[in-house]
Amino acid sequence: MTLTARKLTLDDIADLRAYERERQAFREHIKALKAKRRVQVGPITTFVFENRDTIRFQVQEMARVEKIITDEGIQAELDVYNPLIPEPGQLSATLFLELTTKEALRTWLPKLVGIERAAVLRVAGDELACVPDERHEEQLTRDDVTASVHYVRWELTPEQIEKFALGPVELAIVHPSYQASVELPVTTTAELLQDLRA
Repeated sequence: MTLTARKLTLDDIADLRAYERERQAFREHIKALKAKRRVQVGPITTFVFENRDTIRFQVQEMARVEKIITDEGIQAELDVYNPLIPEPGQLSATLFLELTTKEALRTWLPKLVGIERAAVLRVAGDELACVPDERHEEQLTRDDVTASVHYVRWELTPEQIEKFALGPVELAIVHPSYQASVELPVTTTAELLQDLRA
């Protein structure tokens, strides 16, 4: 498989009527997939590790909600979301700040500036820093306040992938205003190895 084969093309995106016919089954598939790919780190941060299916779902749902029916419109969405599909040796995640009240937003968003660079994977003694997605960082990052959603990725060497497979793997946030960590469940590690080794 070539590297570019993992990215979505216009042919992968069903038109609205065809998508309505498959939507319920596809949503169930994505729900089960995200259950293995969602990791909560501390009380207010959640990571969802993305893959080709989760990104296809995002594009399909955007097209459905926005009623995007032209190839040009769909291609614009693909251009935005395709970079979030990990290449072999990469993990890609959406980082959510789970802030549900205006007070929490006012309190935490100024405190958490820079959180998109504060997530690390700890693999057999190695601490791997995340990299914010360049296409989104400019829109989401400010000097005085952060966004509640960020897109990040990790790049692993073949040796680090083998250490990842052996486990344990810890996901942590090391930010001056927020420190938390969690060991990835075995089901999540197994799921993410498919991204790393594909």
